[in-house]
Amino acid sequence: MRDLFYLSETQFNRIKPYFPLSHGVPRVDDLRVISGIIYVIRNGLQWKDAPREYGPHKTLYNRFVRWSRLGVFNRIFVELTGKEETPERLMIDATHLKAHRTAASLLKKGMFPRRIGRTKGGLNSKLHVVCDGQGKPVAMLLSEGQMSDYKGARVLLPSLPKAKTLIADRGYDAAWFRAALRAKGMTPCIPTKRNRKIQIKYDKTLYRQRHRIENMFARLKDWRRIAMRYDRCAHTFFSAICIAATVIFYLN
Repeated sequence: MRDLFYLSETQFNRIKPYFPLSHGVPRVDDLRVISGIIYVIRNGLQWKDAPREYGPHKTLYNRFVRWSRLGVFNRIFVELTGKEETPERLMIDATHLKAHRTAASLLKKGMFPRRIGRTKGGLNSKLHVVCDGQGKPVAMLLSEGQMSDYKGARVLLPSLPKAKTLIADRGYDAAWFRAALRAKGMTPCIPTKRNRKIQIKYDKTLYRQRHRIENMFARLKDWRRIAMRYDRCAHTFFSAICIAATVIFYLN
């Protein structure tokens, strides 16, 4: 028998207040449908292959797409992260997520950006994440694969919570970024690039904690529909990422 996944009552009650209100005919059991959506995303299934115990696969797909357009899953992630204590330190990094050919089939069509770009590794998207000192994501951004770490950091900068230190690799070694962090009251812990004429000192002991954000990416990519992008629309793929981050780090 397959090992089905179901949210516990405690987990479900934490996210239930952020669901849209039903109008007219009552919705199908939210607990069963949301658990089915999580099962599909975690195991990388096609929607038609969802176990029958979760109900019709069209119900799972339609609920996922409709709520993704409404930003429900994004809002759940933001609300749960906002309830956490203010972190003492932050970490920032980015990773590539390979795009399947089905995701890139409508690359040049539609009025909304697909967030799919081309790099040496082929077609992919890039996930920029800021996490706290424990490796729990607090802010995320999905971009085209060719977007630089600098540009991703610039977009995420206004959403950074207050912290004493920010840890990043030398890919974020830029004068403007260091100045922006100091303006927000943060001490940058960033190694300098080798071509810098004047090397800037940093806390090497503290920098060793950066492995936690790498571990966070590894845990996200354990979910097969995150490691490989099958969704054509950026909002549905980013919703899947928000669901994975919520379940892994905030509903455990």
